[in-house]
Amino acid sequence: MMFGIRKLWIVGVAALIAMITPSVASASSVSVAASEPTQLVTGLAGGSGSAIGPGGALYVTEGLAGRVSRVDPKTGDVTTFATGLPKSIVGIGGAMDIAFIGSTAYVLVTLVGPDVGGSDIVGIYRVDGPHTFTVIADIGAFALSHPPKPAFFIPTGVQYALDFYHGAFMVTDGHHNRVYRVTLDGQISEVIAFDDIVPTGLAVHGNTVYMAEAGPIPHLPQNGKVVSFEPKSPTATQVAAGGRLLVDVEFARGHTLYALAQGVWPLGNPEGSPALPNTGSLLRVNPDGTFTTVTEGLNQPTSVEFIGDTAYVVGLPGEIWKINNI
Repeated sequence: MMFGIRKLWIVGVAALIAMITPSVASASSVSVAASEPTQLVTGLAGGSGSAIGPGGALYVTEGLAGRVSRVDPKTGDVTTFATGLPKSIVGIGGAMDIAFIGSTAYVLVTLVGPDVGGSDIVGIYRVDGPHTFTVIADIGAFALSHPPKPAFFIPTGVQYALDFYHGAFMVTDGHHNRVYRVTLDGQISEVIAFDDIVPTGLAVHGNTVYMAEAGPIPHLPQNGKVVSFEPKSPTATQVAAGGRLLVDVEFARGHTLYALAQGVWPLGNPEGSPALPNTGSLLRVNPDGTFTTVTEGLNQPTSVEFIGDTAYVVGLPGEIWKINNI
């Protein structure tokens, strides 16, 4: 199971496989429309989740520092938005992802509880100020009280991504293989559960939730999928397949869906290890269930955001790359 510990080291870890369309296709040839990636930012303390927030800026979580940084998408200037969140204590985890409701930021924090040697709460933290936070949901406690059916060894799970959906958050757990619904007053429920498919990134469009699957170790391309579901549905529907270790999914302008693949997983490495350097790719989801490669050679990407026709890819080594003309 990937995400034995996460953003995957994928980051640095199926939807009832019979219920998902069985056909599998590979990514097609590289698109010539997009520009070559250019480096916008370097030196972050372990790039992880991201979101477009107030002022149209890019906000990125840095798990190793317990920090959220604000990045000017035009200049690459980096300023601290919030600091003092629980830090990663096992090399991964800490502040994993971020989402905004209006101008208020919410940060997903994982792998900081007593089960991995920490003393902090695993859950969603509301950012009240540059150095102040309020825990609105204790996901770790819920996981302890409601263990998953698939095999696991981290009792509080490894939460990977969150997105806002109709008044509540959707949260993936890549280790417990399920998606939670978390309300702003801290009520937590299980929306959908899977076999060992390693759910990762999320995107929302209308009433539908789109989710990336990294697939179980060794993260073969045929197991890297994008699926969709609605919260009252007990099953997920396959949208596309053929990506290597998918870690995110996101809509761009024109409601075109893209997926982010971290790349080739090194055989023999421990669970939760990231893909090999410079093997990641940005993929466009096609109507026929295949992917078209927009760009490749990305270095251990973890999340992607779109502003206009530009993609911003956050990478585990603490880098942000921009790809124009998407």
